Amino acid sequence: MTFALARSKYRQTGNSGMNVPDDPYQIIRVVLRELEQSLNVLKAAEETGTGYPQDHVNKSLRAIYLLQSSLDFEQGGDIAVSLFELYEYCRQTVLSAFRREEGAKVDQAADAISGILDAWTEIGPEIGRQVG
Repeated sequence: MTFALARSKYRQTGNSGMNVPDDPYQIIRVVLRELEQSLNVLKAAEETGTGYPQDHVNKSLRAIYLLQSSLDFEQGGDIAVSLFELYEYCRQTVLSAFRREEGAKVDQAADAISGILDAWTEIGPEIGRQVG
């Protein structure tokens, strides 16, 4: 998927009113940040035993879809495969939590995405020059 298509899909996923950047690096950063925030909301709901907010379940799944579909397996190689698997783990975790299955580890998914976001932010200037 090209970043132009990714940006278009992101704009179509119910995020109206939000300023979606044109820079491919920034798009991924925004999506990762939103996913992190939604997973943290789900994590808090899990810890308190309250119901999972439907809007954050939906935001998480949309963000994961966009992240998975924007991976370039030809250029990304093993890293792209590993990221896909991590995003798939997060997707399965969100679905398990939504179904209220025991053992859904939303905290682990949230921590993993926080790590990816930290790494993405750290390498950002270099990535921005490569994909821009």
